[in-house]
Amino acid sequence: MEDPQRGIRAVHTESTITVYQAYPPEIGGPAARTGRFPAAWKRDRMTWIKPSFLWMMYRCGWGTKAGQETVLAVEISRGGFEWALRHACLSSYEPRVHADRAAWQGALKTAPARVQWDPERDLRLQALPYRSLQLGLSGEAVRRYADEWTVAIRDVTPLARQIHAYVGNGNLDSAARLLPPERPYPAADGLLAHLRPSAGQRTDANSVAASRADAG
Repeated sequence: MEDPQRGIRAVHTESTITVYQAYPPEIGGPAARTGRFPAAWKRDRMTWIKPSFLWMMYRCGWGTKAGQETVLAVEISRGGFEWALRHACLSSYEPRVHADRAAWQGALKTAPARVQWDPERDLRLQALPYRSLQLGLSGEAVRRYADEWTVAIRDVTPLARQIHAYVGNGNLDSAARLLPPERPYPAADGLLAHLRPSAGQRTDANSVAASRADAG
């Protein structure tokens, strides 16, 4: 069932979905040229992928933050993406999702993927009243991402800079026309059920605090 507050909006085809990451040039450049992450890219560390282009721009400051100067669009298989979602747990304790804190901590220790629902962003990178997914990959998921799921890698830094320039000049219409055409991702029934609060349940103080922490 569609959840307008916590959904996946992305560029996707019948077989792939595009996610975004930002790296220093020594990582991003070779990745874009070869379509594969270079040896310097660490497979033993957690890596976060973001289906939302504007959330990536918020995170990397339109490619201006140190160590995030090269913005990559990484096209991966939908099968791999959905494998990660099925094996993911939330990065923060959510009383409306988890039986108790101990159950969440147990899942966090073993899950190869983590999910955060963070406020989506507009062209001025201001928070919107709904959330988009961030997916953190570790262990087996990182290796699968790099070696099995990745279909193509493109350097979209010039696109980010052009959109940023339009925004800076107040030309939001031109900026909007350049945005990647993201649309709701057709998550199969149950794919996200373990990652979203049950409908109709009241948000308590703990879950509000967890959401605020995720919004960071």
